[in-house]
Amino acid sequence: MSQLRVAEIFGPTIQGEGALIGEPTVFVRTGGCDYRCSWCDSLHAVEPAYRHTWQSMSTEAVWAEVQRLSKGKPLTVSLSGGNPAIQDFTQLIALGQTAGYRFACETQGSISKPWFADLNTLVLSPKPPSSGEVVNWEAFEACLSAANGARDIVMKIVIFDEVDYAWAQQVAGKYPNLPLFLQPGNLEVDPDVAVDPQGLADKLGWLVDKTMEDSWFAPRILPQLHVLLWGNKRGV
Repeated sequence: MSQLRVAEIFGPTIQGEGALIGEPTVFVRTGGCDYRCSWCDSLHAVEPAYRHTWQSMSTEAVWAEVQRLSKGKPLTVSLSGGNPAIQDFTQLIALGQTAGYRFACETQGSISKPWFADLNTLVLSPKPPSSGEVVNWEAFEACLSAANGARDIVMKIVIFDEVDYAWAQQVAGKYPNLPLFLQPGNLEVDPDVAVDPQGLADKLGWLVDKTMEDSWFAPRILPQLHVLLWGNKRGV
């Protein structure tokens, strides 16, 4: 069995964003990422400074923890990070799907893996200009090719400002056949600082108004539900 570098495994809780919002989920959050987004809300799974908190776990150990948390009842397992595409989830997906579990993965689309094709849902989340990162579209295309076989492939873009919004429109034009989910970003990522629910609602309202004014009806506009419920608390 392969070894996985794990930052945390938690749940069941609900998926807080994107195509599977509200769905009961166990999260397997891996350690390590090839990006350093300016507004990253999961630095504990990204920065090498936290490496001492990550565990090297066998696939069997990860699977056992997923089963324990879910009490053996099949649900969705979300592979997240960091960037989960750095690691090899082939065996975990096979074990889980044999037992009736569904697997989703969210990644920025910078690294492609053959196991993408085994997923029930692949969420590609290219990072907008506010992140400080520049998307490698050849790598993104490779992810799409690798995922050929996955049941659902969708795109999710976080919007922080007008520049991000215009960029998202351009990206949507390049990939008109990918279901698109937009959500306003949360700049307050410190887990010890309370979020501003009204501020988040105002950002969501702004994004809804923008898309309606532009008659841009293709994307689904969603909040970050987990942030509204629990702020930036880890493990929910």
